[in-house]
Amino acid sequence: MIVAFSVTPLGVGEDVGEYVADAVRVVRESGLPNRTDAMFTSVEGESWEEVMDVVRRAVAAVEERAPRVSLVLKADIRPGVTDGLTSKVETVERHLADQMDTTLAD
Repeated sequence: MIVAFSVTPLGVGEDVGEYVADAVRVVRESGLPNRTDAMFTSVEGESWEEVMDVVRRAVAAVEERAPRVSLVLKADIRPGVTDGLTSKVETVERHLADQMDTTLAD
């Protein structure tokens, strides 16, 4: 399963990067495959319990320093699929390349 989530500290001002870094550090130290972009951190694992434990600990890391925390979460629950973080993106890129090749051939 893949979970994309965003943890936002509230009540700490506009610059929240150092708080978000605390959450991302927890994810990276988990050893699970993960990716962070400008809006979300995605983490991939075998089970709901495994992935949600990482999310819970990431939120807790922000809670330690922020008076309030907002969590947005989206999950792709698909048993038996591994390396979805990479394979899903590769599939989209392949389709884009195929479309570009078709356009150039015209």
